[in-house]
This record gives sequence, C-alpha cells and structure tokens, in this order.
Amino acid sequence: MTKKMEYPISLAEAIKAKKSVYAHLVPTPLTRYEGLSKLLSANVYVKHENHNPTGTFKIRGGINLMRHLKDDGTEGVVTFSTGNHGLSVAASASWYGINATIVVPENSNESKNRKIRDTGAELIEAGKTFDEASKVVEKIVKERNLYYIHPANEPHLINGVGTGFLEIIEKLPDIDALIVPIGAGSEAAAAISVLKSLNPSIKIYAVQAENSPAAYLSWKAGVITTADNTTFAGGFATGVGYESPFEIYKDNLEDFILLTEEEIYQGIALAGYYTQNLVEGAGGSTIAAAIKLKEKLKGEKVVLQFSGCNATPREIEKAYSLSSFKTGYVQVL
Repeated sequence: MTKKMEYPISLAEAIKAKKSVYAHLVPTPLTRYEGLSKLLSANVYVKHENHNPTGTFKIRGGINLMRHLKDDGTEGVVTFSTGNHGLSVAASASWYGINATIVVPENSNESKNRKIRDTGAELIEAGKTFDEASKVVEKIVKERNLYYIHPANEPHLINGVGTGFLEIIEKLPDIDALIVPIGAGSEAAAAISVLKSLNPSIKIYAVQAENSPAAYLSWKAGVITTADNTTFAGGFATGVGYESPFEIYKDNLEDFILLTEEEIYQGIALAGYYTQNLVEGAGGSTIAAAIKLKEKLKGEKVVLQFSGCNATPREIEKAYSLSSFKTGYVQVL
C-alpha cells in the first residue's frame, strides 16, 4: 500500500486546493429562495453542491486527493462507500489516469452504482452495511498494492471539500448560519475549518438520520461512538464516528438535529417544491432541519447545503407519496 501523506486540515490547505479543483469544476450556485425565506422567517440561501458533475460535494475532495496521489506516483486506489464518496473517487481517479476499486454494500443505490461503473472503476458489492464494506477493503489492501482512501480520515478530501465553503463566504461574507448534513463528517469538518477560521461567529448546525446517529451520539458524548445504521439515506449511512472529522466538529457545532426517515423523505419533496431541484435524502435534510431550527434562525442569513442529488427513482417516488405536502411543516396544496 502506498504510504499515507500527512497534511493539515486547514483554511490554508483549502485555498491551495482551489487550483486543482477548478481545473475540473466551476463554482456551484448559491441561490436565495423567497419561498424558503418566508417559510423560515429568515434570508435563506441554498448552496447547490447537487450541481457538481457527480451530483455531490464529494467530487471536490476526490479531485484534490487524486492530484496529490498522481504527483506521488500512485497507480491504483481502493475505498469503501455507500455511493457518493465512491463515485467521487472513481470519477476523479479516471481524470488523473489512476485505477480505482470501489467497494459498496450489497443492495446499494443502483443509480450511484451505475455511475461508478460508467467511470471505468471496478465496483465490488460486499457486506450489508457501510461498515461491513470497509472490512472487505482491508482484505483487498492486503492483497494488492493500492492506496487505501478512507472516506473521512483523509485530509486532502476534507481540504478539497473546503473549496465549496470558500465559495459561500466569497458570495455571502455576512452569512450568519450554515446547516450541513453529517455522515462520515468530511463536509462538516470542511465547513468548520474554513468558515470558523474566517469568522468564528458563524453558527454551524449539523443534521443526521435518527436511524444512523453515530456522529450525533459521538458529539453528545464527546467521544467517538458506534450506533445502529439502518437509514435509507446513503449520505447518512455510517455506524461509527470518524476520528479526523470528529476532532473538528466535536466542539464547533451550534446544535445537532436528528431526523426520522419520514422527515428525510419530506426534505426531498420540500426541496423539489421550493427549489425545483432533485436531491437525495441527505441533500434535502437541511430544509427539514431548518424547519426544526426555525426559532433560532429567524431573521438570519442562512445557507442550506444541498450536498447531493443521487436519489433512486424509488426514493423520489416514496418522498412524494409520503409527503403530498401534508407534512405538518407547511400546507402547500
């Protein structure tokens, strides 16, 4: 296995990552929505990371990491994922001529799996959960000479993701609050390392699935904790907190919201209604979390992170059939 590279997770490294990231991407929109602003009695903006080429924020980190690995002479990488991280690794590896092997749990999101295969990466379906898939990667690493990309404990990933939060503060320097989903935690860690460094008064709220609450329980306990992992929403589907992001978010979150499975589905539907955007469960969760935080957010400039859009057709259908916009949050019919 290629030797791991040690770099800090920092504002300075996120700024450095811009050169690599913008060789392949353009900044994503930061859009104010009047309907959401009225709903929440706040000035509400959405950061559309769902508009990235792979439909997720994670591609930023993948690009930054692959550029460093290419410079280091790495020829092959392996990782585990519920989909978006794996897609980011697969796509960015293909752009840099690096072979990628992606391990995903059995019965994973078929839309994400198809996109991973389309990059030319090797896709292996093994294990029933994200955490079981990680055990398969450990075996592959022992058998092949591959660089093991951890989905969270990898500074170049987090610093690459940080470029999206630089875009936010460049467009909205007087931002008051951000709501960000947490699965493995790279997005929250990047938000904190960039935004809190530039303005410590910015409030960062996290949201996670009640059915996969490892990051939330770790935050509450102040130590890394494991938990059941049964949510349908792949962006949340981790059963343990991860060290590198946890060390950053454990003392830097204003609050942490948990959502039921139905509330996550409602977030998907509400995103479609208010923004005309297709999002996946974690992507739409920030709207549902904002509604729960309405009193705290009143009158503020708030950014909701739409982290990804790779929902399956079944998830979209269920979101609208469950909601019909009789959500208890807002009556729109």
